[in-house]
Amino acid sequence: MICLARFHDGFVTHPQVAQEIPTGLSQGHDRTFPPWQNLRMDKDDAPLPLAPPPEAVLEAAVYVDDLDEAEAFYGALLGLERIARVGNRHVFYRLGPTVLLVFNPAETEKPSTNPNLPVPPHGAKGPGHVCLAATALALHAWRDRLEAAGVPIEADFHWPNGARSIYFRDPAGNSVELSEPRLWE
Repeated sequence: MICLARFHDGFVTHPQVAQEIPTGLSQGHDRTFPPWQNLRMDKDDAPLPLAPPPEAVLEAAVYVDDLDEAEAFYGALLGLERIARVGNRHVFYRLGPTVLLVFNPAETEKPSTNPNLPVPPHGAKGPGHVCLAATALALHAWRDRLEAAGVPIEADFHWPNGARSIYFRDPAGNSVELSEPRLWE
């Protein structure tokens, strides 16, 4: 494995960390990379400290303007287990070992006022996407439930590996997908 660092005269390699050279680039190419793309060497030309990759997605977030609508959708319609709601800021749901965070961006863009929870401001505008896992048998029941609730199905298809996905929108316009877990096998 090699580590690449971008310097004025090209790439420097190091055998401990893997990083591919982007397509079309060779040593000496004068392209500037954003800082997060550079595997840099520190001043002593030592490699960056190694760290294992994250093990899983612990939480995923969608942003909505109306938490009451979101609770009716994610809690009542989809039946997700609510962990907590904090005013008009957020409502969180447990899905097995992961958590779906539903945030109001008008509130999460504000700096934290709690010194014990210094979460940086964050938010998103426009529709996002989240994919929730369901068995093949459950997808049939979900389609029936969503249609009975008046939720339009945007797409219902099988991927090349045979996994089925159903797409629909939450009240805020986020794209919600229900798919068989084998989608990524």
